[in-house]
Amino acid sequence: MRWVKQTVQYWCEDTEKERYLGDGVCAAVLDTGAGRHPDLTRSILEFKDFVGKASTAYDDSGHGTHVAGIIAGSGKASSGLYAGMAPRAKLLIGKVLDRNGNGNVENVLKGIEWIQREKEKYNIRIVNISVGTQPDLCEYQKEVFLNAVETLWDSGLVVVVSAGNYGPGEGTVAVPGNSCKVITVGVPDTELPAVSRKKRVNYSGRGPTGSCVVKPDVFAPGTGIISCNARYGRPGEHPYIMKTGTSMATPVVSGAVACLLSKYPDMNNVEVKLRLRESCEKRPGTESGWGMLNVKNLMV
Repeated sequence: MRWVKQTVQYWCEDTEKERYLGDGVCAAVLDTGAGRHPDLTRSILEFKDFVGKASTAYDDSGHGTHVAGIIAGSGKASSGLYAGMAPRAKLLIGKVLDRNGNGNVENVLKGIEWIQREKEKYNIRIVNISVGTQPDLCEYQKEVFLNAVETLWDSGLVVVVSAGNYGPGEGTVAVPGNSCKVITVGVPDTELPAVSRKKRVNYSGRGPTGSCVVKPDVFAPGTGIISCNARYGRPGEHPYIMKTGTSMATPVVSGAVACLLSKYPDMNNVEVKLRLRESCEKRPGTESGWGMLNVKNLMV
């Protein structure tokens, strides 16, 4: 996507880098589902509905389709202009949230168990969870959710989660973004221009966590991101739509990891995390973590 190219210094215009766009890599996405969008037609290997038990892919919210497009959208509806980060990667879509983006821990746990069962069959390397708990969720359910997500990491998967949108105050990172194991993604703080004082630009969750872990780990673009519109095909609907949040920044990182793993398929999740940390670029607004995602550095 054009905004991604600008952020990572047009890395995908390099002929050498164009060979590594997610080939052979599958990312599992736990979200609101995925709509029948032309950019995702060849990407989705399997869809599982833990909310309504439907047998065919759908997205009654639009959030999951947007996330999936950022990771692996082909850009077919825009002649490649709005292709995702890793357009040759494959996707496994688990619908664990309803049309309002709400869900329960039980459905997310079922989605996690499903990924564990299917990881060998589909060569799942990455799990994208643009889902965070509400601050008022009981501590027991937060702990259960956190432990389940960490089992994915412990099984060797690269787990990428959002920091949540309850920031920017200290200790506002959402569960499971408070895990010391998984890769937590935030959106950089930006200075508000005088004409935009009423707009909430700095929203990304921040650490430290209850265990004094610095979070988020990595920052990526998340404000005003253009990706696939789940309602495309209905009268008057454009193929792409703009959304904002750490939910959008998370698949930017997941897609970058898919590109990395297509170049270095033998890397394990710990090595991926270390490579991310070493390749990030310190910029204003990213001081609370490693820095800003820089795919050019990541792919060296």
